[in-house]
Amino acid sequence: MGVKRLTMAQAVVEFLKHQHVERDGVENPFFAGCFGIFGHGCVGGVGQALQQNPDFRYYQTRNEQAMVHTSVAYAKTKLRMQTFACLSSIGPGATNMITGAATATANRIPVLLLPGDIFARRNVAPVLQQIESEGSQDFSANDCFRPVSKYWDRINRPDQLITALPEAMRVLTSPVHTGAVTLALPQDVQAEAFDYPTELFDKRVWQIARNRADTATLAEAAAWIKQSKKPMIVAGGGVLYSAADATLAAFVEQTGIPVAETMAGKGSLLFDNPLNLGAMGVTGTLAANQYAQDADIVIGIGTRYSDFTTASKTAWQNPNVRFININVAEFDAFKHHALPVTGDAKVTLEELGQQLAGYQMDARMQDKARALHDEWETEVDRIYAIRNTPLVSQGELIGVINEQSSPDGIMVCAAGSLPGDLHKLWRTRHSKNYHMEYGYSCMGYEIAGGFGAKMAEPDREVYVLVGDGSYLMLCNEIITSIQENYKLIIVLMDNLGFKSIGGLSRSLGQEGFGTRYVHAKDGQLPGDAAGDDVEPVEIDLAANARSLGAHVLEPKNHEEFVAAFKEAHTTDRTTVVYIRNDRYEGVPGYDSWWDVPAAEVSEMDSVQDARDAWKEMVVKEKHFL
Repeated sequence: MGVKRLTMAQAVVEFLKHQHVERDGVENPFFAGCFGIFGHGCVGGVGQALQQNPDFRYYQTRNEQAMVHTSVAYAKTKLRMQTFACLSSIGPGATNMITGAATATANRIPVLLLPGDIFARRNVAPVLQQIESEGSQDFSANDCFRPVSKYWDRINRPDQLITALPEAMRVLTSPVHTGAVTLALPQDVQAEAFDYPTELFDKRVWQIARNRADTATLAEAAAWIKQSKKPMIVAGGGVLYSAADATLAAFVEQTGIPVAETMAGKGSLLFDNPLNLGAMGVTGTLAANQYAQDADIVIGIGTRYSDFTTASKTAWQNPNVRFININVAEFDAFKHHALPVTGDAKVTLEELGQQLAGYQMDARMQDKARALHDEWETEVDRIYAIRNTPLVSQGELIGVINEQSSPDGIMVCAAGSLPGDLHKLWRTRHSKNYHMEYGYSCMGYEIAGGFGAKMAEPDREVYVLVGDGSYLMLCNEIITSIQENYKLIIVLMDNLGFKSIGGLSRSLGQEGFGTRYVHAKDGQLPGDAAGDDVEPVEIDLAANARSLGAHVLEPKNHEEFVAAFKEAHTTDRTTVVYIRNDRYEGVPGYDSWWDVPAAEVSEMDSVQDARDAWKEMVVKEKHFL
């Protein structure tokens, strides 16, 4: 056995360079490179290692949280078959990544985090930016990563890499357990040398297995479906990560069972499929939510059943409804007391289709589903045709973007009221057309995520839809997109505050308190009840975008927006189309509800009314036992 003398940091980079993955006969390197911001906790360690390894590309970024979001979006677009490492110094640089780690883990997306850490030899402690504990010396800010990481380790000796790195790869490449993986790297140990076995740096190909379901359980699932009167499919993100969209389309054509889509699963079936009922749940369509009410079998494929999908457990009101859950993760397969069909979505659907040979759902139910689909498409046309004045509505802007964007483009969004409207209204034309981060719904993901999606698919146009609230949290990656020559088209919708929470606040009887960008009046922040009797905070977001290097267009109405959006396709760099839109004009809800409790005791009549409405709905929540 030969040895190679490297610093611990050099060994990390050398190892990452040689990791590959393979699925369905297609092999590629697992890491596309490393994002990082250098500080005293990493510059002399991993920073030096990256400098001497130009074949493992380093990317400069502006914010540690943003670089994790970029990596998440890249990996999501690559269907989890490739990702980035993210490097930070110890201290605030590291803890900036925690939100990104939570975003990755909530969405089951692989990303490797390499935060610097305190001195393992401890003699110079406390070092700059160290958080001390009176109860332990084996403690640092990086312990905060533990609850949001799928694997966490601190490398206190160089030789610990030999066992830690393969474990990190095991988790990162697991369809079941993937998420954020954190390896905390003490800054002194990063610079220490060790004689590593050369075999550690041999090329390794990690097989992404397509696990198959238990045969007996699969047969039972087929029997349940054959006995049902009104089955439906809920397609989640697992359909896309498994590359099972074509398989799902074939299954739907074979069986006639209609499909509703979660946030992560939208695009599993193209919008014009007559058995696509559209979005499911709180942000769902009239078609999906009406059909779901008395469904007797729900076939969940790759979904974790968030409260938005289940409408806070009110979506399915049939007292005899049963669930069949196809999921690679046993944890999700058992939800709702389901028949757990634990396996990869693609191969499991193929094998379930074989079990259902000759089966077709009742023709009358298929006709009902098709009629609901058509009714919903008419409603989308109605919203797209709105011409709201004096300020445009969010729904009509979505219509312009959807109809004028490149058919093979990618739309990226994450937080606020936009995801709900997009979930309902966006007409997906290919499986990657709708890129929504809603597992964590993290404000600030949008622009960084758009950059990651563009890096993953550089030949596609990438459209970032972002509200003013999210934009102000993390707009800095505009600079990175320009530095790296990855053009984005960013539509920045300014409604002078937090539109989504303003609407939610009004629904709870709280008048939009604390959700507008206005000056305090008489010692209090005025809410929406104040109407126009407010003094707005003067913010020039268009000037801000220009200062970051973007080309900026500023349409004032619908017709100008159409022209500006078309022009954005002709520019040579990241372009921001900035437009003011109506804070109060929204897309309706459709036969659905979200459990956000109003205060049980309040001096405000409007809050008391909201509480009474909440009490009427909460009794519809079901336990699926």
